[in-house]
Amino acid sequence: MRSPLKFCALLALTTPAHATWQSLGIPPSNTGASITLHAFHLGQLTVPGGAADMIHPVLPGREDFLAPLYAFLLDHPSGRRVMWDIGVRKDVENAVPPLAAVFEAFPNALQQSKDIVEVLGESGVALESIEAVIHAHIDHIGDMSRFPNATDIVVGDEADLSFYVDNPKSQLQPSDLAGHNVKRVAFAKSKLAIGGLAAVDYFDDGSLYLLHTPGHRSGHMSPLVRVTTSPPSFVLLGGDAAHHVGSARPSPLLQKNFPCPIHALTHAAHAVSTEHFWSPGSALGKFDILSRAPPMLALSDLPDGIEEDPVRARVSLDKLATFDADVDVLFVIAHDASIVADLPVFPETLNGWKKRGLKEKIVWRFLEEGNPAFIFSPVVEDEGVGRDFGEL
Repeated sequence: MRSPLKFCALLALTTPAHATWQSLGIPPSNTGASITLHAFHLGQLTVPGGAADMIHPVLPGREDFLAPLYAFLLDHPSGRRVMWDIGVRKDVENAVPPLAAVFEAFPNALQQSKDIVEVLGESGVALESIEAVIHAHIDHIGDMSRFPNATDIVVGDEADLSFYVDNPKSQLQPSDLAGHNVKRVAFAKSKLAIGGLAAVDYFDDGSLYLLHTPGHRSGHMSPLVRVTTSPPSFVLLGGDAAHHVGSARPSPLLQKNFPCPIHALTHAAHAVSTEHFWSPGSALGKFDILSRAPPMLALSDLPDGIEEDPVRARVSLDKLATFDADVDVLFVIAHDASIVADLPVFPETLNGWKKRGLKEKIVWRFLEEGNPAFIFSPVVEDEGVGRDFGEL
């Protein structure tokens, strides 16, 4: 029999659900247009001692932050193509001097044998076919000097595009934008809102919405991609709205729509440290995820942390967490280590994620000890293995 405390905790989790895409306020498609969405896994970035700049708490032995690097190709049925996120430039010695110095001090931090230009070429994707790259942050904009000048750079209307040295904190340099038309997405003028976020219909046909998700950076945005129309399903590319899915999960709505499977419950009970994580149904040495309402991790609010505005970032992420819990939306953040082994990569597509049951398979992966995203117990000195992503 459940204890009264645990029963009450579970009652608190039975919240009204955003059950489908309509309840998020996503407009129905009047055109039948959907995007063919491809993912590329380019490599991995290790940020030595960087975890505290991104998340809280950071447990002993978990101070380094491991981040896979993804890129996404969006094919519109008209033949138009855009890319979301093209990863880090391979020649990091040519980044702005402060950043280049970091990579020089930690020569193994970036494990990436090919950049997106090389990967696209080997995949038969002509650079000339890409009309725009959407993003502007240094670990997502690659080396735009290798793209044709006709490729636009699309950024949020609040994005700070000042260059180093004029702005000592900037990681942009003139060559990142030179020769390219820079387009700002006019969120401030938009009358469309989806899931409480200002939205712009990029192709004007309901196939791709850019959502305003400020906080990590003032101009941060997240694409909502319609990948099927009958029935409708979507992929939400969260970008840097979170650097670990544990900053969005669990949530009461996620628990309701995607109950944690028995094997994950059992595993988390013994793997998650109850000295650092707690829930009403937990006991010392036995963690209970079912009664955990807030996300496992907070966003870092350190003055020199990764979040430009931690409060604004939390508000954006809380709204995105509602999408994450929706049965019609697959939520993929820019550096999600939990899905490396399961993410379909080019030439496969993400379009069939719902039919394949991909979300049910991956949504609780981050709580599995041995998964690269598992950071919920301290690491003893001789244990520090199992967090690389294997061969790339």
